[in-house]
Amino acid sequence: MTRKIQKQPSPWVSAIPLAVLTLLLYVVIRAFGGDAINGGSQIALLSATSVCVMLSIGIYRCRWAVLEEAIIDNIRASASAILILLLIGAISGTWMVSGVVPTMIHYGLEVLHPSFFLVASCAICAVVSLMTGSSWTTIATIGVALMGIGQAMGFPEGWIAGAIISGAYFGDKISLLSDTTVLASSTTGTKLFTHIRYMLVTTVPSIIITLIIFTIAGFLKGPVAHEQTALFADTLAQKFNLSPWLLLVPVITGILILIKLPTIITLFISSVIAEICILIFQPHILLQIAQGETLDFTTGFKALMTSVFGSTSLSTGQPEIDALVATRGMRGMMDTIWLIICAMCFGGVMSASGMIRSITDVFVRFVRKPKSAVCSTVASGLFFNTCTADQYLSIILTGNLFKELYKNRGLESRLLSRTVEDSVTVTSVLIPWNSCGMTQATVLGV
Repeated sequence: MTRKIQKQPSPWVSAIPLAVLTLLLYVVIRAFGGDAINGGSQIALLSATSVCVMLSIGIYRCRWAVLEEAIIDNIRASASAILILLLIGAISGTWMVSGVVPTMIHYGLEVLHPSFFLVASCAICAVVSLMTGSSWTTIATIGVALMGIGQAMGFPEGWIAGAIISGAYFGDKISLLSDTTVLASSTTGTKLFTHIRYMLVTTVPSIIITLIIFTIAGFLKGPVAHEQTALFADTLAQKFNLSPWLLLVPVITGILILIKLPTIITLFISSVIAEICILIFQPHILLQIAQGETLDFTTGFKALMTSVFGSTSLSTGQPEIDALVATRGMRGMMDTIWLIICAMCFGGVMSASGMIRSITDVFVRFVRKPKSAVCSTVASGLFFNTCTADQYLSIILTGNLFKELYKNRGLESRLLSRTVEDSVTVTSVLIPWNSCGMTQATVLGV
């Protein structure tokens, strides 16, 4: 049960928790770098949350029960994303141990030419994401394999991840099956096909520029030593029993997505099939994981559960390849899940206290013409992505905030829906503590 806050927080006071968060994250990232996700970033979010709570209760007499309920609602709304993250962790482990990812890497090294690898990766992920409607699933499956191929070719991991994510998010934005695309159109009252057609105006030029950049970058990389790629391919072939039959796992996963089976069920089935492939194709890997001499029920079950829930370290004799085939399973997702929960706490108290509304009201005041309406929408979308750390919540808040304003100013709803997507969905992955940014960094290991 909630009650209306008596006094609207001022924009200046409302900006204090955000400023505290930004300062703490700057210090944490400078101090810990990529290890900030192991605890530093979570502490920064909780500290900013506590500042927001103290200001809300101390100055504006907001009841703790109201803030607590908002936190619970936010965490409840992120429950499905947490389940998906856990299943992605299971897939990353089972697909690697079963030989699915090593098989894709092995064949990819033979097919993809280094000069065209980055642009091909971007295009492949765009097509797969377009067909499946899911950037997350594309990145967690095809993207992981492409990361391995790119690293074998000697490309910097940031460039590889950029190509994968750029393609995956482009396909996601113009796919009929994308949940964020449907959410943006429905929230703003725009027909889905109208929204997608209007999205092409900004997404097509963007992807063309992106493909040109990755093409140039691929050629500037220079020739890759054939011995390096051959070493990766031969080592994987020696360590795993590679077979074209293993490629049925990603094919079946794609089919399950195309028939619109729920994401959680699809990922679960894919993980189970990969576990069966472990038993069929990689019994020697199970022995190494279980550190046993004979493969019986106990050692086999222990090794399978380790590939799903825990971390595995397989020795190939090549340190680079050892790092490539190492897995973290569901346990490897726990830091990200912890970060998402902390981010939901921050977004909940910022919303329930009225501080988010107070700051966004500032954006609305500057709306005079269509250009200023779009600029205000973009600024609001970026702000919500930063504060709420969740693209779904940001889409809903931005769409609802500007829907009546666009209508009263005679602006088309398709302009709002496209601007919401351009400012929220495609930028969410650029914010380190946003659920999208955290997830992709974790999944791709960058």
